[in-house]
Amino acid sequence: MSRIIEFFVAPDDVSAGSALQTGPGRAFESLSFGNFDPEEAVVEWECLLAGGSFEELIEAGEPRIVAGQDNAGCVVFAISPGLSAALADAGGSKLREVAAGWAAQRAEEGEVIDSEMADAIVGDLAALVTSAQRHGQGVYCWVA
Repeated sequence: MSRIIEFFVAPDDVSAGSALQTGPGRAFESLSFGNFDPEEAVVEWECLLAGGSFEELIEAGEPRIVAGQDNAGCVVFAISPGLSAALADAGGSKLREVAAGWAAQRAEEGEVIDSEMADAIVGDLAALVTSAQRHGQGVYCWVA
């Protein structure tokens, strides 16, 4: 799997959707990662942080696609309000616990995610969400 993943801050769905073809670039505050399934990851993180089941979140339409098709080409999706709130409220030890749990879940599926990288992804995303909330904006993800 080779993917480009950028979590970014945008004021609304229309603005976020404008990143579909080229990514958020310099127009939006963003974080870049690669080589994991971010749509699956955000649901797993929400389960680990806020409880609930993976199936319930999928049935509820998470993650919510803002632009593109999730089965062909680029896609932009929104980070759910539940995950955003949980990330913003979590302390460092809880974020590390979530990162370790996520890495363990991925290992069970045969996907290797380094624990330090998992910590960085979850911690950096929590900081991005906190920044977005201070400015009354949302967090989105562009995947190419």
